[in-house]
Amino acid sequence: MVSGDADLMKRLKIRPNLTSLAYKSIKEYILEGQVDDDTRLTEESLSRDLGISKSPIREALNRLEAEGLIRIEARRGAYLKSLSIKEVANLYDLREALETHAVRTGQFSADLLKELKGSVKRQRQYLKLNEKRKYIDEDMSFHAALARATGNAMLCNVLENLRNQIWLSRRKTYDLSSSVASDYHEMIVTALEAGDCVRAERAMSEHISDVRKKLVDSLVRQEQVRQEQEMPPTKRALSRSSANGKQSAKKMLQTT
Repeated sequence: MVSGDADLMKRLKIRPNLTSLAYKSIKEYILEGQVDDDTRLTEESLSRDLGISKSPIREALNRLEAEGLIRIEARRGAYLKSLSIKEVANLYDLREALETHAVRTGQFSADLLKELKGSVKRQRQYLKLNEKRKYIDEDMSFHAALARATGNAMLCNVLENLRNQIWLSRRKTYDLSSSVASDYHEMIVTALEAGDCVRAERAMSEHISDVRKKLVDSLVRQEQVRQEQEMPPTKRALSRSSANGKQSAKKMLQTT
């Protein structure tokens, strides 16, 4: 084999590794909350920061776009994908269907149940210490373990992708459900330990429904505030006056 052929074989072997490393690094950067909604990610800046060429960066960004984490705009760069309130609700509907399926059909050994109990204990400890990053990682690990119990690799991949997309909306609303998530997790584990898949499925459904409602309500409030801030001052005052009037009328109806 000539020297040129040897170099070519070496480049072909290394390139996928660089793409994978770039993908993991950028994805971790996003999920850790280091990227704001208006942050522009370019091949040039990422190439410089990671110390590699633009080609694996481009492939990594394309993969992240396919997973729904970013959107790529021609000649402008990449941005976090903005999810509408309807899209968030739809993602939670799909997640509920898949995760209830997981607890209904999974095979939960004694070792796995012990692992899940330990996860609940650690999650409560992280919540008490306000270790947000560790708490979130533990929460995701708990749900991933339930998915793996199905033995369905495709389901695990879909759920991981769903959770990552949902995290784009949840990353700024950590306090919405963190105080009760471990209680739901404990209910799920207790039901699985008792061999009661129906009760485990119900607890999982209630858990995800609770998070969905809190998140959607929060997003609706944020949208209302945004729309109000974009109003002219006079129209904003009228809007507040109308809202206050509706609240007063509602209170009067409740007391009669």
